[in-house]
Amino acid sequence: MSLLQSSVYPPSTLRSSPSLSCAAAHPIASSHRVPSTSNSFVALESSSLKTVNSIWSAKNNRRKGVVGKVRSSLETAGATVGQVTEVTKDTFWPIVNAAGDKTVVLDMYTQWCGPCKVIAPKFQELSEKYLDVVFLKLDCNQENKPLAKELGIRVVPTFKILKHNKIVKEVTGAKYDDLVAAIDTVRAT
Repeated sequence: MSLLQSSVYPPSTLRSSPSLSCAAAHPIASSHRVPSTSNSFVALESSSLKTVNSIWSAKNNRRKGVVGKVRSSLETAGATVGQVTEVTKDTFWPIVNAAGDKTVVLDMYTQWCGPCKVIAPKFQELSEKYLDVVFLKLDCNQENKPLAKELGIRVVPTFKILKHNKIVKEVTGAKYDDLVAAIDTVRAT
């Protein structure tokens, strides 16, 4: 995930607060406004400024009686609990790092693999069953080849189970029962 992210804000939300200067509050907080084609601005901002904006929005919403959902660092990284999240060579490690001490299960597949297609719905069901586990899938295409090589894939589907950013178990092939046993074993540790 890139440090700079693009967001679209109406011009009224980009006014600076007289009581808080983001750059003064945090040295890496910065914002750059670029006019867009509509009547709004595109704001490029660092994650620190985004946090300040989120806090400001939350305070305003509380005053208005709006109740919001608190997002975890895992959700911020892009993974959703109870679902299988597609990852790439660029998003895999940030999501694994954000998972902390949660168990992470990675399904390494290809588009042309028959057994991969057969086990995919069962993998989705597991993500709905084990809400304390992060389920990811990686298409081992040419673009993601460096990560697939780094993780040592030899056959698809391969399931890598990680805990504390380290691979602790591996299941090769579309072996559902072996996968469930491996997940249960790692969750118990």
